[in-house]
Amino acid sequence: MDAGEAQGVRQRPDALANAWRSGARTWTQEKRKEFANDLTRPQLLAVSAATNRSKGDQGPDEWQPPSKAYWCTYSRAWVSVKASYELSVTETEKETLTEMLDTCGS
Repeated sequence: MDAGEAQGVRQRPDALANAWRSGARTWTQEKRKEFANDLTRPQLLAVSAATNRSKGDQGPDEWQPPSKAYWCTYSRAWVSVKASYELSVTETEKETLTEMLDTCGS
């Protein structure tokens, strides 16, 4: 992929849409701003435009990185953000994250 084809895709509970469905709707404006501007946790992946379009605001139960080699990194980052911001996780999301985390090795 060359620089002209690369786009950033937000991987954290996709950004605001998934976070909203997972509990951010109850946050104060200040906490929402903190979440939207958080640079201490993994934020963006360089992906093709097609991959970016296919992900949309889907969580890992609906979308996984095309390369299984990246599942460990992606799922760890996702879990970190969900835990840090005390966002809810659906049962299917948990099952998928468990499968993805199983690719991490020891």
